[in-house]
Amino acid sequence: MSKINFVDSSGETRTVDVEDGATVMEAAIRNAIPGIEAECGGACACATCHVYIDEAWQEKFGGPSPMEEDMLDFGYDVRPNSRLSCQIKMTPELDGLVVSTPERQA
Repeated sequence: MSKINFVDSSGETRTVDVEDGATVMEAAIRNAIPGIEAECGGACACATCHVYIDEAWQEKFGGPSPMEEDMLDFGYDVRPNSRLSCQIKMTPELDGLVVSTPERQA
């Protein structure tokens, strides 16, 4: 079991437990995290689970896949540290991950 720290656009942080192997999006939906809509259910077919990876964690991630990059084109306020939370699977190395949600989803 790992922890994810979700920071909303107002700066409020919610920490949730997540099973290793689950995606960040699944953890957000299971814990009713505001700002994660996940309209496609994790199929990488929309950008409504867009998050920002905290700078301290970026070195643990590679870049987004080409398909994810295409979907991020539809996101709101996309930044270099933007990712789709449905594409991030939790591992023990990501315990304590910090992600922020944008002001709104596209």
